[in-house]
Amino acid sequence: MRESSWRYGVTRYQWVVLFVAWLGWVFDSMDATIYTLVLHPALHDLLRAQTGRDPSQEAVGWYGGLVLSIFLVGWAIGGVAFGVLADRFGRTKTLVLAILVYAVFTGLAALSATWWQLALYRFLTALGIGGEWAAGAALVAEVWPEAKRTKAAGILQSAWAAGFFVAALTNLLMRGYGWRSLFLVGIAPAVLALLVPLWVKEPERWVKTRERGRQLGGTGAQNLLELFEPRLLRSTLAGSGLAFVAVFGLWGATNWTPTLVRSLPDLRGLAAGMLTSKVSYATMMLNVGSLAGYLSFGPLAERFGRRSAFGLMCTGSLVMLPVTFLTPRSYGQVLCLLPLLGFFNNGIFSGFPIYLPELYPTRIRATGAGFCFNVGRVLASTGPFLTGYLVAALGSFGRAASAIAVIYLGGLLILPFAPETRGKPLPE
Repeated sequence: MRESSWRYGVTRYQWVVLFVAWLGWVFDSMDATIYTLVLHPALHDLLRAQTGRDPSQEAVGWYGGLVLSIFLVGWAIGGVAFGVLADRFGRTKTLVLAILVYAVFTGLAALSATWWQLALYRFLTALGIGGEWAAGAALVAEVWPEAKRTKAAGILQSAWAAGFFVAALTNLLMRGYGWRSLFLVGIAPAVLALLVPLWVKEPERWVKTRERGRQLGGTGAQNLLELFEPRLLRSTLAGSGLAFVAVFGLWGATNWTPTLVRSLPDLRGLAAGMLTSKVSYATMMLNVGSLAGYLSFGPLAERFGRRSAFGLMCTGSLVMLPVTFLTPRSYGQVLCLLPLLGFFNNGIFSGFPIYLPELYPTRIRATGAGFCFNVGRVLASTGPFLTGYLVAALGSFGRAASAIAVIYLGGLLILPFAPETRGKPLPE
C-alpha cells in the first residue's frame, strides 16, 4: 500500500478490531431502529387489544413517545453502567455482555401483549445498546494509531447507518409477517457475541493502566466522581451537553420519520404491505444522507476542528428539521429532503466516538465517554414524550418535530465552552 494512503501503517489486527466494533454497532443500530419502524402497527395492535377499538393517532403518539422515553432512560443507564464495567473489567468482556443483552431482549419484545410489556423489553434492550457504544468507542480509540483515529471513528459511526439499512431491508422483506417477526430477527447479534473473544483481546493501553489501578485500588464510584473534578468538569459538561442536544433532536424528531411518512396525504388508503414498503424506502433515503454525514465528520473535524464540525451539524439540523417536516406535501418531496436531514441530524453522532475519548485519560476513558454520551439521554428521554404531547397539542407530527428543532440552538451556545482537541494525543 502506498505511503500516501491514510490506510498505510494500519495493521491487520487493528482492522479486525474496527470490524468487530463496527459489526456490533450495526446490530446495535438495527435493534434500536426496529421499534421506530414498527411503532405505529405495534402500538395500534397492542392498544386495540387492550381497549377493543382502534386507537387514535394522538393515542399512538402519546404511548409511542412514552415507550421511546423509557427506552432512552435505559440507554442512559446502560451507557454509564457498562462504561464503568469496561474500565474495570475490560473493553472486550463488556462488549460481549452488552451485545447479548440487547439481542436477547429485542427478541423477547415479540412476546409483548401490552404496551407496558413492550416498554419493559425496550428498556432492557436499551441497557445493552448503551453499553455497546461505550465499550466499542474506547476499544477502537485505544487500538488504532493516534493520527488515524478520526478516520476509524467515522467508519465506526457509519455502522449506525448500515444498521438502519439492515432494519429497513428486513422490514421490507418481512412486511407480510407482522411486526413481531421483526423483533425476533433482533436475536441474531447474539452469534457475534460468541465470536468476539476469539478475535479481539483487551487493548495494551488498558491492560497497563488496569495494573496501575489495581495498585492504587480505584473503584467505579471514584471513576465517576473524578469526571467532576475541576480539571475535567468543563469537558464533562460540554460533552454531556452536546450529546444531549444530538440525542434530543434525533429521538424527539427525526426518528418519527416513519410515522410522518404514514401520515402523508398521498399515502392514505394504501394497503398495509405497500405502506410498509414506502416507510422502508424513506428510511433508506434518510440513511443515505446519514452515511455521508458520518463519513464526512472526521475529515471536517481534522481540517477545521471538532467544535467547527459540531457547529456545522447543529446549524444544518436547525434548518432541515422544519424544512423536512413542515414543507413537503407528497412522498416524493419527503424522499428528496430526507438525505439532507440525515447528513446533519445523524451525521453529528460521528463526532462523539472521535471527541469524547479525547477528553479523558485511559483509566476513566470508557466511564467518561459513556457518561457524556448517555447521561444526557435521561434529559433527552423527555424528547419523544414531549413530541407525543406536542402532537396532541399542535395536531400533527410535522409541527411537533419542527418545534423540537429549537434544541440545536442550545448546541451552538455550548460550543464556545467546549475544549478543542484537534491535533492532541489521547491523554494517558
